[in-house]
Amino acid sequence: MNIEKIKTLGELKKSGYKSQSVKEELRKNLIEKIRSKENTFSGIIGYEDSVIPDTERALLSRHNILFLGLRGQAKTRMARQLTDLLDEYIPVIEGSEINDDPLRPLSKYAKDLVAQHGDDTPVFWLIRSERYGEKLATPDVSVADLIGDIDPIKAANLRLSFADERVIHYGIIPRCNRGIFVINEIPDLQARIQVALFNILEEGDIQIRGFKLRMPLDIMFVFTANPEDYTNRGSIVTPLKDRIQSQILTHYPKTIENSLAITEQEADVPDEQKARVNVSDLVKRLIEQIAFEARNNEYVDKKSGVSARLTISAFENAYSSAERRALFLNEKNTQVWISDLAGIIPSITGKIELVYEGEQEGPFQVALNLMDKSIRTQFVNYFPNPEALKKRKTSPGKPSMQSREEENPYKAITRWFDAGNHLDLFTDMKDTEKITSLYKVDGLCAFVKKYFSHANEKESALLMEFVLYGLAAHSLISKKIIEGRIEFKDLIGSMMNLGQMNYDDDDLAEDDFR
Repeated sequence: MNIEKIKTLGELKKSGYKSQSVKEELRKNLIEKIRSKENTFSGIIGYEDSVIPDTERALLSRHNILFLGLRGQAKTRMARQLTDLLDEYIPVIEGSEINDDPLRPLSKYAKDLVAQHGDDTPVFWLIRSERYGEKLATPDVSVADLIGDIDPIKAANLRLSFADERVIHYGIIPRCNRGIFVINEIPDLQARIQVALFNILEEGDIQIRGFKLRMPLDIMFVFTANPEDYTNRGSIVTPLKDRIQSQILTHYPKTIENSLAITEQEADVPDEQKARVNVSDLVKRLIEQIAFEARNNEYVDKKSGVSARLTISAFENAYSSAERRALFLNEKNTQVWISDLAGIIPSITGKIELVYEGEQEGPFQVALNLMDKSIRTQFVNYFPNPEALKKRKTSPGKPSMQSREEENPYKAITRWFDAGNHLDLFTDMKDTEKITSLYKVDGLCAFVKKYFSHANEKESALLMEFVLYGLAAHSLISKKIIEGRIEFKDLIGSMMNLGQMNYDDDDLAEDDFR
C-alpha cells in the first residue's frame, strides 16, 4: 500500500484498507515473527525460556499484561519493545486528539468532520513509535491526568457551554487510543485512581465530569509492578488485577554467563577507556558474582532485590578505577587488578537495601564482605578448594612434611608468610612495581604457572594477586586495608599482634596444614 498517495477517507476506502484492533495487530505481526524464527524481543537476555514465551502467549491471547518482578528486571524494556510488533503506519483522521480511525471514528470532532467532508475527510499516517504512551504511577497522579477533564479555557475560547462535549480535554489514556499504554509501578497509584481504570479495561466506557461517553477505546494496556509486599506504599486493588488477564513474573539472570552478557551489552564504556584499560574475564566474573552474593546475603533486603544496574555501574567503575590510576602514574595502558575493585564500592552501596542487621554492620563493610564472598566463590573455579583440602582425611599418624605439601599446594605460599614476611600492594602502584612485588612471594608464581601455563606476564600477575585475595578469603593468610594499601601477612601472627587469639593443640595441628 502506497501510503503517500492516500490522503483522504475516500482514497483510503478505495485502497481496500481494513481496520483491526491494536491487539489483533500485535497478534498478527507476532505470528509472522514466530513463523520466520525472528527474535520477538531484542537485547533481552535470560528470558528466552521463561518471560518471553509467557509474553508471546499473552499477546496471542490478546491479553492486557502485568509484568511483576523486582527492580532492574527489564520490565519497562519489555513493554517498550512491544511497539516493534505494531504496523509501521496506521491511518488517522487529521486533527484528532485520540487517533480516530477514519473508518470507525469515536470522538465528536472526528464524527462531525466525517459528516461535514465525507470522503474528502483528510487522513494522515501515524508512525508506530508515536503510538506508545507511558506514565510512571506516583501518588499525585489524578484521574484528569489519565482520563481527562473539562477545560474551562477551551470552553471560553470556543464560547461553548460546559455541557458541550467539545470542552473535554482528554488525558493520556484516550490519547493513546489505537496504541500501547504502560503504567509503571502500578501499586503506587492511589486506589481511587486505580478504580477509574476498571471500565476502561473491561467495557471501554469513560466518564469525565458527568459526561458519560461510550468510547470503546482500542488500547493494549501493560502494567509493571514490584511484588505487593515490596513496601508499604500500596498494592494493586483486587478488581483491577482481576481485569488484567496475564500476570507475567520476571526474574534476575540465573547464570553468570547471562549476567555477563547483560553487563557487556548495557555498560557505557568509552572507546578511549577500552583502549587504555584491559578487563580480564576473571575480573568480570568477580563483579557479576557480587550481585549473586548480594541477592542471597543475610544483610541485604531480599524483597527489595539487587538490580542488574549494580553490576553495570560496578563494571564501569572498575574501568574508571584502573584508568584513574594509569592517568595518575602516566601509564599508557593497564589492566584492572583485584585491588582496583575497591573503586566499585560506591556502585554497591548505592544499589542495595539493607535489613536492620546490615545497617548495624554498615553499607561499606557489607560491600567489602560481598566482595570477599565473591572472591571466595569464584576462587574454586580457578584453583583447588582450600576448604576441601582442610577437610580431606589423612592416614593415621602424623603425616610427613613432604606428604603434607603434596596434599596442600598452597603450603609453599603460606609458609613464606608464616616466616614473618609480609606483602604490601598499594592502590596507586605501577603495573611493573606490582608485578615485581608479587614475585617476591615464594611459590606464588610457580603455583599459578602450574594451573595456567599459557598465561602471559600480566595475566599471571593478576592470577597471583587473585591467589592472595583467595587465600585471605579462605582464612589461610590475613588481608588488611590500611590507607591506600593492602597488607598481606600470616594469619596467626596478625591475630596474635591484635591479642585476639587463643589456640590449643588442635588449632596448632590445623596450622600445620597452613
